Parts: sequence; structure tokens; C-alpha cells
Amino acid sequence: MKAARAKAAGGGAVVLRAGPVTAQLERRTLAVTLVLAVAGLLLGIVGLCRGDEWDSPATALSALAGHGDSVLVVREWRLPRVAAALVFGAALGAAGAVFQNVTRNPLGSPDVIGLDAGAYTGVLVAITVFGGSAAGLATGSVAGGVLTAAAVYALSLGSGVGGLRLVVVGIAANAMLTAVNAWIILRADLDVAIAATGWQAGSLNGLDWAELRFPFLLCGAFLALLAVLSRALHQATLGDEVAASSGVHLNRLRLLAVLAGVGCTAAVTSASGPIVFVALAAPQIGRRLAGAPGVPLLPAALTGALLLSAADIAAQTVLAPVQLPVGVVTTAIGGTYLIWLLIKEVRRP
Repeated sequence: MKAARAKAAGGGAVVLRAGPVTAQLERRTLAVTLVLAVAGLLLGIVGLCRGDEWDSPATALSALAGHGDSVLVVREWRLPRVAAALVFGAALGAAGAVFQNVTRNPLGSPDVIGLDAGAYTGVLVAITVFGGSAAGLATGSVAGGVLTAAAVYALSLGSGVGGLRLVVVGIAANAMLTAVNAWIILRADLDVAIAATGWQAGSLNGLDWAELRFPFLLCGAFLALLAVLSRALHQATLGDEVAASSGVHLNRLRLLAVLAGVGCTAAVTSASGPIVFVALAAPQIGRRLAGAPGVPLLPAALTGALLLSAADIAAQTVLAPVQLPVGVVTTAIGGTYLIWLLIKEVRRP
């Protein structure tokens, strides 16, 4: 069979050949997926052990099963936080993979092109105008993210979604929306302004099941949609002509994928505030681990869950007993990664 040439989302031409090479890539992707899933499970157990004092894994698992003196602490305090780190990390990783596949640019992630800031604008409007229910915050976040995505796309039409122009327009939109968000906070009541400023850092502190039910429902729905679209998205990474010849409707695929990516980002933002750099770093780390062309969704989602869980444990530990917002840790790590990525992109011929 003929080789199919594709430009991977990380850049560079990649040649896929049918037969042994493809089978080897699939086995490697499966192995990496299993390792990441096990690592995420282990980090989840570590998170259940982390509190004011460390509990043993046996104590934490026993409490999770409903036995012992720590049932309330583990089930109602620690488990929501652990679940949020895993689910939100997976949602951010998958969203980053979508946008990096669509733009075919490793900088094309929701936090770089302004979608996080737009979703946060929607949350601030929902808080200051319509009140602060979980459903209202999620609706405002999704609306803000969708409107931002539409504006960025419209302003970058001159070079298509795959061009560097979209990233540049997104960075400009991010800067403008950050200024708008600051203005909204300054105009808000003092209590709202204090809460919004702390939330802006991105935090999993104090989350409970009541605050997580609706965002989890949204994340589950959008991740399920991406799972349905994953095969077609993989075909699209081989090039538009190859994808079209295999029956993929590219315009519809990209629209649905972008809506799902925006929905995942907005659902996370509505519950925890904007958590940056996970969507930027996780897809590229997952792609390199899997050795796959394009940016595969499942390794990206599992890597995102792993990164956010590790960052949240670090946020609870670095200055214990003070708990840092997890966004502070992801920003510290992601800023270094972004500098490295920018240097690599500039040096690429």
C-alpha cells in the first residue's frame, strides 16, 4: 500500500506506512495508555492519603469502602478533589489535543488562544449579573468560550485555522479579555471581587460534590462526543485529501470537535477557574510518549489527568499546611515548558 504523508500537530512531516510500522505504533500507544492510566490511579490513591496529615493507603482505601474513622474526610473532602483533578485534567488534555490537531500547531491550546479567558469572562458575567448557581456558571462559561472561539476563528479566516495567524489572534484576544476581566472585577462588589480574584488563579480547594455534579456531567458529555469523533480526527491528521477520500466531512468534524473542546474547557473553568498550561503541555507530552502522528486524544487526556493530579498534590504539599491554588503550580511548570516550546518553534526551519 502507498505511504500516507501527514503533517503532525507537533510540526514536521510524518510518514505512515501500512503494515508492521502501523501495528508497532498502535501497540506503543496502547502500552503508553495503560501505563498512564495506572499512574493516574496511583496518584489518585496518593491524593486520598493527602490531608492535614498523611494517611496510609490502607487507611484511605478502607475509608473509601466505608470503614474506619476517616470515612467522612476521605469520601466528602478528599475524594471530590481527587476526582476533580482527574476529570478536569482529562478534559483539559483532550481539549488541548483538539485545538492542536485542528490548528496543526503545538501552541494552539485553549489557554493560549484566549478560550480560558473568554470562559472566565462568561463566569464573571454570570456571577455579577445572574447570580452564582452551578448551572448558571457553567452556562456562562460555555457561552463565553464559544463566543471567544467564534471571534478568534472569524478574525483568523485569512490564513485558515491551520495558520500561525490564529495563534497570534488568539494571544491578542487573550490579552484583551484579561483586561476586560480585570475591569469586571474592579467594578464588582467587594465580596464578589475578592472571591473572583482568588478563583482566577485556578483552584481545586474546597470543592464538594454539589459544585462538581454539573461540570462533571458536561465533561462526560463532551468527552464522549470526542471519543465518537476520535477516529475521524485521526484520519484528519493524515491530511485533508486523505481524510476526505476516506469519507470524513472535515467542516462538520472540525465544528463538532471545536465545540467539544470549548465545552470541556468551559466546564472546568466554571468549577475551578481557569487552570492554564495543562491543555498546552499534556497533548504534546502524550504525543511524544505514544510516538504517534498528530495528537492522539486518549494519551493527551490521560496525561492531562496525570499532570493536574500531580500539580494538585504539589499545591497541597509545598507550603503545607497552606494550600496553594493548583493554577499557581501549573503556571510555574507550564511557563518553563512554553519557553522551551517557543524556542523550539523559532529554531525549526
